[in-house]
Amino acid sequence: MSAMLREGDGRSALVTGASAGIGAAFARHLAARGYDLILTARRADRLEALAAELTRTHGVSAVVLPADLADPGAPAALLEAIEARGLRVDVLINNAGYGVPGTFLQSPWAAHAAFLQVMVTAMCELAYRVLPGMEARRSGCIVNVASFAALIPGVAGHTQYAASKAFLVRFSESLALEAAPHGVHVSATCPGFTYSEFHDVNGMRATVSRLPGWLWLDAGTVAAESWAGVTDGRAVVIPGRVYRVLAVLVRLLPAWVLGLFLRRNAGKFRKT
Repeated sequence: MSAMLREGDGRSALVTGASAGIGAAFARHLAARGYDLILTARRADRLEALAAELTRTHGVSAVVLPADLADPGAPAALLEAIEARGLRVDVLINNAGYGVPGTFLQSPWAAHAAFLQVMVTAMCELAYRVLPGMEARRSGCIVNVASFAALIPGVAGHTQYAASKAFLVRFSESLALEAAPHGVHVSATCPGFTYSEFHDVNGMRATVSRLPGWLWLDAGTVAAESWAGVTDGRAVVIPGRVYRVLAVLVRLLPAWVLGLFLRRNAGKFRKT
């Protein structure tokens, strides 16, 4: 694609959870397509390093605005900071997220409340706050990073994670129908196991490392295939051929068969 004709020229993308993994991959993918970046996460040093890389490599602007979306006031403060800099959000990549290991009662309610704030409330609020501008311009895109976990029955230790991701899929489908007449596209992407820091943070690296290699995706592939699905107008995107096949099997298998299989094998990817 010519640097003079890049699709993102003159447009900005806000990427949450941009310090590593899928968020950083999305930032790189969009920068290569000419989008200026607004990067947010908790780790300012990681964001600054990524911003410098994107500017150096792709010649785009990259603004760093650290935020902790577990703070209920963070989404509003983040959008206020963006507006104060005279910036606008043409693309929102709602990617920030993490997992709480163990069963539901093994963590205090405060940990679950913070999780829901990041994984559900903050994502919805950010979408709510950027959507009016997108609709007024009759142009824009919101990508909610869900998970393949949203498409299968829950297992022990997956209590809130799978539920939050399933919510994002349904939320995205419904919002897509509302926003489409106004020129705005909304999509949920549902990646499977992806090489990132996610499993290090939740203490599951040793467990999931025993899974077969064909189940794993790299973050760059997830970002590229997700964005391709978005530009194709799909409301739900499943990156990776293996996971697209598995999604078909999930729909075809009787629920009790799938549930039995998952209960017997959940220990391979969840800690309870």
